[in-house]
Amino acid sequence: MKSKKILWVDDEIELFRSHIILLNDKGYDVTTLTNGADCLDTLKEQEFDLVFLDEMMPGMGGLEVLAQIKDIYPQLPVVMITKNEEEAIMNEAIGSKIHDYLTKPVNPSQLLLVCKKLFEAKKISEQYVAKDYLQDFNQIGMQVTNRPDFGEWIEIYLKLVNWEMELDKHSDTGLQQTLVEQKKECNQEFSRYVERHYLDWVNTTKREERPGLSVDVLNDYVLPSVKEGTESVFYFVIDCLRLDQWLVMEAFLNELFTIKKDYYYSILPTATSYARNVLFAGLYPLDIERQYPDLWKNADEDEKSMNRFEKDFLQLYLDRKRVKLRNDLKYIKIIDPEVGRAFEQNIGSYQNNHLTAVVVNFLDMIAHGRSDSELLKEIAPDEPAYRSLTNSWFQHSSLYGTFKALAKMKNVKIVLTTDHGSVRCMRGAKVLGDRETSTNLRFKFGRNLKADDKHALFIKDPAEYKLPRRGLTINYIIAKEDYYFVYPTDYHRYLSYYKDTFQHGGISLEEMILPVITMEPKS
Repeated sequence: MKSKKILWVDDEIELFRSHIILLNDKGYDVTTLTNGADCLDTLKEQEFDLVFLDEMMPGMGGLEVLAQIKDIYPQLPVVMITKNEEEAIMNEAIGSKIHDYLTKPVNPSQLLLVCKKLFEAKKISEQYVAKDYLQDFNQIGMQVTNRPDFGEWIEIYLKLVNWEMELDKHSDTGLQQTLVEQKKECNQEFSRYVERHYLDWVNTTKREERPGLSVDVLNDYVLPSVKEGTESVFYFVIDCLRLDQWLVMEAFLNELFTIKKDYYYSILPTATSYARNVLFAGLYPLDIERQYPDLWKNADEDEKSMNRFEKDFLQLYLDRKRVKLRNDLKYIKIIDPEVGRAFEQNIGSYQNNHLTAVVVNFLDMIAHGRSDSELLKEIAPDEPAYRSLTNSWFQHSSLYGTFKALAKMKNVKIVLTTDHGSVRCMRGAKVLGDRETSTNLRFKFGRNLKADDKHALFIKDPAEYKLPRRGLTINYIIAKEDYYFVYPTDYHRYLSYYKDTFQHGGISLEEMILPVITMEPKS
C-alpha cells in the first residue's frame, strides 16, 4: 500500500526529530517545513494526506495558514499543534474545521493515534466489527435454537437491527448477506413461534403469559400520562414505522428529549385497517365490531373508509375509562406535506391541550409508493438505502420541525409508536380464492381460501383470533416470513411485479415487534 504523506510545519521542527523518526518507522512519509509561506507553496506542488500545523510561528501564524489551506484544499485534514491552552484559541481553530488539536509537549503516541484514526480507523474498526458480529452470530443462533419466549424474541430482533445499523456503516466487511440470511432464518422460527402462541395470547386473561399487544398501548403508555393531568400529552402514531427506521429518527431526537423505549407486538393482521384502529380503540377488532357496529359496518380495505373513526374510537376509550379531559380531544391526520407544515407552524396552539393525537402517514406512502415507482426503487434498492431514505425524509420533514418546536415547550409529554412495520417481500406464495377475496398481498380474507401451510397461517374461525367475522363462511390467511400472495392467473407476471417490495399485514419480526417511545423535553 502506498505510504501516507504527512506535511509537518513548525518553526521548532528540530525538537520533534524523534517523533518524525517514529512516524517514518511506522510507514508514514513525513516532509518538514519551518514556516507557513513554504507550507502553502509546497501544497501547490505536492499532494499530502495530512498536515501537522504549529499554531504560533513567526510571520504567517498557524490560524492564518489554516484559513488559506481550507480555502484551497477544504478536504485536506489539518491537525493543530500549539503551546496555547486558551479556550478562545481552541474554539477558533475548531471553528476553522481542524481535524484534531494537540497541545505541546506532544507525546509520540498522540501523533501515532491521530494518524491511525485518520488513515486506519475504518480498517481497524471493520476488523473489530467483523469479529464482534461473528461472535453475536453464534449467540443469536443459540438463542433461536433454545426456543425463545416473547421477551427473548424482542432481544434477538434488537440485536439483528443494531447489527444492520452497524454494518450499514461498515459495508466493506462483506457481512451484510450473512446478516440477511440469519435474519431470514430468524423470521422462519419467529413465524412458527407466533403461529403456536398467538391464539393463546389474544385469549388469555393473564397478562404475564403474553407480550404487550396493540390493544395495550393506550392503557400502558397514554392513559397514565393523561390521568396525571399536569402535562400536554401528544400521542403520535407513525404509520408503518419499523424499529430500524425509529433508530434513524432517534439519532436526531436524542439531543432534544429524554427518551424511554419499550416494545410491543402488533396484532394480526399487521395492517393499518386492523392494527391502527386497535391503537385508538384499545379493543381487538372483533370487540370493535361488536361494541360499535355503526363505526365498523360497511368498511372495506380502503384506507379512507377503514380509519375514518380513529378520533371517535379514542374518545369512546376515554369515556369507558371515565377520563374527562381539560379541553376537547384534538386529532390530526398528516397525509401530505402541506398538512404537516401547517401543523408544524401551528403547534403552539396545541401547547395547552390535554391530549392531542397525531397520525403521520408518510412512511406508509413510501413503502407502498416504492412498489409502483421505478425511481423510488432506484433510490432505495435495498434495506440500507431504505434506511437512508428514511434519514433524508425525517431530517428535512415537518415532523422533525414539529418535534423541535415541542422540545422547547414546558409540561409536554410525547408518546410515539406505530401500528405495524413492513417487510421486504422476496418470495411469492400461490393462493386460491374467489372474486370477493380481499386484495392485500400479506393477508387475505374471503371464502374457500387456500395456500401452502409453509407460507401462511390459516384462520378458519376469525372470532378465535379476535377478528371480525365478516360472514359465516369467511376465513383469513396471513403470510409468514417474507412471502407475498399471488394468484395462479398470470402468476409469473405478478410474481415478478411484487417481488422486492415492502409490504405489511403478515407475520415477521419487522412487522410485529414495534417500538413505543415516551419522550420529554430536556430543556
